[in-house]
Amino acid sequence: MATIHKDLHSQATNFGEQAKDMASDVGNKAKDMGSAATQKASEAANYVGKKADDATCAVGAGMKSVAQTIRESTPDKGILGSASSAVADTLEQGGRYLQEQGLGGIGTDMTNLIRRNPIPALLLGVGFGFLMARALTSSRS
Repeated sequence: MATIHKDLHSQATNFGEQAKDMASDVGNKAKDMGSAATQKASEAANYVGKKADDATCAVGAGMKSVAQTIRESTPDKGILGSASSAVADTLEQGGRYLQEQGLGGIGTDMTNLIRRNPIPALLLGVGFGFLMARALTSSRS
């Protein structure tokens, strides 16, 4: 009887160790899968961010191209020349800014602007929200 008890105890101990090893393996595999999923998500976010920056750069290049077209297509003198030159200069500066700063620069500049002017920023946000609510409710009617 004692040997049967010893054998059962030995088998139970072996089974317990095997279960512990399996649980450890499952835990390691789950951790590896979690790390792989995190890495894939990070790669996807980087890819989307790169594409957004590329699109922003392309918009900047387009703005600079439109500025050049305005300069070539409008008169150099007079009121129309002054106005078209000012528009072209503004488009060119905006295009250069988008190409150089990208979305990160826009976000940083907006954050700094809001920090320097919190009350006007809050009022603009409330006003914009009000206008959006009016537009959405009037379109449903």
